[in-house]
Amino acid sequence: MNQIGSITLFHYWNRLRDGRPAPKRSEVEPADIKSLLADTFILEKDTRGEAVFRLAGTRLCAVYGRELKGFSFPSLWREKDQRLVSKLIHGVFDQKSVVLITYEGFSRTDRSSKFELLALPLDGGVENPRCLGVISAAEKPFWLGADPIADALIDSIRVVDPEKEPKFPRNRPAIDVPSLVPSELDPPQTISALGQARRIRHLVVFDGGRGE
Repeated sequence: MNQIGSITLFHYWNRLRDGRPAPKRSEVEPADIKSLLADTFILEKDTRGEAVFRLAGTRLCAVYGRELKGFSFPSLWREKDQRLVSKLIHGVFDQKSVVLITYEGFSRTDRSSKFELLALPLDGGVENPRCLGVISAAEKPFWLGADPIADALIDSIRVVDPEKEPKFPRNRPAIDVPSLVPSELDPPQTISALGQARRIRHLVVFDGGRGE
């Protein structure tokens, strides 16, 4: 985790949960994270069970050139990564996983910029799972917000057990997935795997996750 937005939101979320798998949605006070609000989002499941934006910050919407509320979260990525992203976010919803994704976003005129995304579970009850997240640009090129991001490819993924890594050390290597295809995360239980490493094809998965 390298971006200040990710680090700040993680520690805020970790304090709120106070040892629980996730804090309640009602416990999140926007005033407490006001410096991050422009880059934060909340996801929910729609009637089809797909992850969609419930809320999205103003800067985040500007980066993508549209209002993101109600928009499909996986569709922000290139088609080959969409199923993987969907599985990861459902791991946040259902297994209370903490997911960190680094990715490269491509604008409509084929400019590119690196981003870091942190997704954190919120307890909304069995019927209303939520995900709190933040997206931070690794750099802020002059065109960002004027030339909308239209496509993205995943660079790396971390699925972390906050009980074992409450300080989220920066020196732990990420999982490099330059050529990962969605089927390589089947069966589904690999999504919530955390902690001790094992290998599925060329993907390293960390065991020790906690289902709920």
